[in-house]
Order: sequence, then C-alpha cells, then structure tokens
Amino acid sequence: MVDVENTGPGPWWSRRWVVVAAVLLSAIPLIYPQIPPLVDLFGHMGRYRVQLDIGNSPWLRDYYGFHWAAIGNLGVDLLVMPLGRLIGLEPAVKLIVLLIPPMTAAGFLWVTHEVHGRIPPTAFFAIPFVYGHPFLFGFVNFALSMALAFLAFALWLRLGRLGRTRLRGWLFVPISLVIFFCHTYGWGALGLLCFSAEAVRQHDRGIGWLKAGWYAALNASVMALPLLVMLAWRSETHGGNTIDWFNWSAKWRWVEMALRDRWKSWDLASVAICGIVLLLALISSLLGLFRRIGQRAKLTFSRNLAFSALVLAAVYVLLPRIIFGSAYADMRLVPYAIAVALLAIRFRAPAPRLGTVLAVLGLGFAILRIGSTTASLAIASDEQESRFPALDHLPMGARVVTLVGDPCGGYWPLPRDSHLGAMVVVRKQGFSNDQWVMEGLNLLDLRYGTAGHFAADPSQRVRREGCAVGPLWSINQALALVPRQDFDYLWLINPPPFDETLTEGMKPVWRGPRSILYRLH
Repeated sequence: MVDVENTGPGPWWSRRWVVVAAVLLSAIPLIYPQIPPLVDLFGHMGRYRVQLDIGNSPWLRDYYGFHWAAIGNLGVDLLVMPLGRLIGLEPAVKLIVLLIPPMTAAGFLWVTHEVHGRIPPTAFFAIPFVYGHPFLFGFVNFALSMALAFLAFALWLRLGRLGRTRLRGWLFVPISLVIFFCHTYGWGALGLLCFSAEAVRQHDRGIGWLKAGWYAALNASVMALPLLVMLAWRSETHGGNTIDWFNWSAKWRWVEMALRDRWKSWDLASVAICGIVLLLALISSLLGLFRRIGQRAKLTFSRNLAFSALVLAAVYVLLPRIIFGSAYADMRLVPYAIAVALLAIRFRAPAPRLGTVLAVLGLGFAILRIGSTTASLAIASDEQESRFPALDHLPMGARVVTLVGDPCGGYWPLPRDSHLGAMVVVRKQGFSNDQWVMEGLNLLDLRYGTAGHFAADPSQRVRREGCAVGPLWSINQALALVPRQDFDYLWLINPPPFDETLTEGMKPVWRGPRSILYRLH
C-alpha cells in the first residue's frame, strides 16, 4: 500500500504554475548580491582560488599547499573547477550557491507530492527553511548535498510507489556516491530518509515492524558503498575530536535559531509560527482518532514522512555538537527536520475553504520570509561591498592579517564578516589569516607557518576587552602581538574599541565604513 490518498485534479495551490513560482521565489534573495553574503563562504572562496591558481601563482605556492583527496566534502569545490575557469571564480560561486535554495525547495515539494499525491496547502510553510541557519552560515557543500538528498529521496519514493525497486537499487548506488562526495552529511540524511520511508512502505504491505525494518535496511543498503570510502578516508587522518554530546541547552538554542538571520523577534516568531502549524495538525489528528461520527480529521500526518521526521529528530538528539573537529554537526539537521515535519502534514479534502486559508497563509508566510531574507542579504552585501575598495590598495601577493570584531554572547545577527579577509586570497592571491587548516576536512595545507598564531582561523576574530574567551583574543592582545615583520598589511573590520597606541608606526592607507587598512612596513 502506497502512502498516497489524494487523486484526480488538484486544487489551485497544487497546480504546476504555483509550484514553479514557489521554487523560483526561493532564488530571489541571492539575485542582488554580487557575492552571496554567507558567513563562511568567503573563506571557502579563498580555498577555491588556491585550487584554481596554485599551479601558476608564485604567491599562492609560497603560502598554501593543495592536494585532492577522496573525502566527503567536495561538492562546490568540484563544481568550481570547470565553472571557475569558464566564467571566473566569483560568478561561478554565485551561480552554484544561487541554485541551492530552488533545488532544495523543488526537493521539498516533490517529496510531499509523492507522499500525498498532490501538494498540501501547508507545504509552503516549509519553503523558508531552504534559508535555514546552516545555509546562511555558509555551509555550502553541506547545503548542496541536502538539496540533492531531497531530490534523490523524492525519486526513491516515486520508484517505490511505481514498484520499480530493482531499477531504484541500481540507480542509488551512483546517486549515493555523488551525494557522499558532495558532503557526508547529505548522504547520511538520504539514508535515514530512505530507510524510514521504506520501513513504512514494507509495513503497509502487511509486514510486522521488526521485519519491515529489516527489509528496509536491506533495500537501503544499496547506498552503503560510501562507507568503504569513508573508512579509508578517516583511517588516513588523525585530527579532529568528536565531543560535546547531549548539550541540551545548545540543542534548544539550535531549534530557536533554525531561521536565524538578522532580526531576532521575526526569526523567533517564524519558528514559532511553524510550531503552531505543527501543533494544530497534531491536535486535529488526535481529535480525529476519537470521533465516532465518521468524520475524519481535516489535518493529519502522513505516516511515511512523520516517521522520517521522528527519525531525524532522534538522530538530532543523539548527535554531538562536534564530529571529527567539524562544529555544529547537530545544528545542521534542525531546519530540515522541521521542514520534513511540515511536509508530513496531510490535508483531507473536501474542505476547500480551509485549504484556501491554509494555502494563502503558507504562501504569505513564505513570501514574507523570502522578502526579509532578501532585504537582509542586500544590506549585508552593500556593507561588504563598501569594504572591498581596501583590496584596491593591496599589491598582488600581499600578506594581510585581518582582525574582525566578534560580538560577545547574546548577539543575534549572523557575523557575516568573519571571513571577509579571505577576499585577499580571492582577488590578490595573497595570504589571509582566516583559512581553516583541519586535517581530513578540507584539501588546503598551510605553508606560511612563520605567522604563528595568526596563520589560520580563528585568529582573525577578536573581541572587546573583558569578553575574550578560549581561542578568541581581545583586540588589544591581538594588536600587541601581531608579528609585523611577517605581514605587509593589517585590515581591521568592525573592530571593537581598542588602544590606538598599539597601531603606532602603522600607516593608514585606506579608511571605509567601520574598516581601516594599515601598511605595516
């Protein structure tokens, strides 16, 4: 038995033109910015410049090394190679990143169509989660892998519904490899989604849950080949801890921050709105269980996607915050788990008025969230573009130490300038102190070791006096210890108040909005 109830022509909100419009709507926030102002993206772009030009740049060869390896974190890195040479690095990055939200939205809507037989009116509440916290933080390989995972999951559901399980098995061997090399997380999420959906499909055929789970695992095992690649990958690396399990306060914060962007009240209210929608569907579903007059609940849940949402929620609870040195491992799952729960809501016809109300509210919510994200990214892009003229004052190959003001705790807007210094690498093939040097997690090596503490991330992040914690220094401490003989320039971006005597002997060569560039010698 397939978990599809609705057949025949659908209402207006499930028409093709509405679905296409919703998918295209999700691309709007990234059209205006020349470079998508995502927190970590600038740092990744520095790595892309190295991989593209290290062979013909004497400066990059002095500062960095680069080696290709079969790791589960290569999505945008691989796409940039042909596109970057064809249209240039910055346009290539914009094009790739621009495609991720509509691909994710298309995956969401295709999944819900396969499960429900048509698009339920509540599905539009899930669209804003394509701009969830992980995407806006710039986890682009991860976000690309999740977009592909949802598209692949929809294909898995379709082939299962059509009884083409043998074809599905053959197709998902290469599909799983592609998504794994894009990012390990997307491959893992795809496996969980497919396993949970297949377990429900097997159970609907009259098989007990235990045997259904066994058959589901067998069917999903066609995606197990990347395990061998991952074992070889991890056996060759030694760095990176897996720590911070069951941090309940952090896990609750990640739920609150599922749509974190710029305006805290609106971001929190948006998550709460989706929570209310889920609660109303749950109440309606529970009330329907106790009705004795033959009237069914107008809102209930697909067993298929509801089970998938529960599986994702359970994995979220079990995941630590840091896996193999990669932070925010659990946080990344939250927006997608909420989206799957929203996609699981089933609307039972006939109730055209209620359906229209829900569709209008869902589309209205999506339009408002996309609108606020568009405004937020436009503001961030304008602020960053106002600082890029500093790069015009740098020679090729310049060694630049960047210090970016990092807010103290409780600050809500995303710190979008944290890796802005990497534009020194992107446009000047120079050295910037904000690259990640983490064994087994990316392909970049550091050769300019004389920079000491100021060789890599997070040395670029500084805080005001009295607020520095852990690896983050105060701005005065950093200014006092910058090895001037090992750098050519100092670039301050959004600096907190500092002791100006610490910049004596430095020559200001450019000033901009909350930014200043000094020549050191």
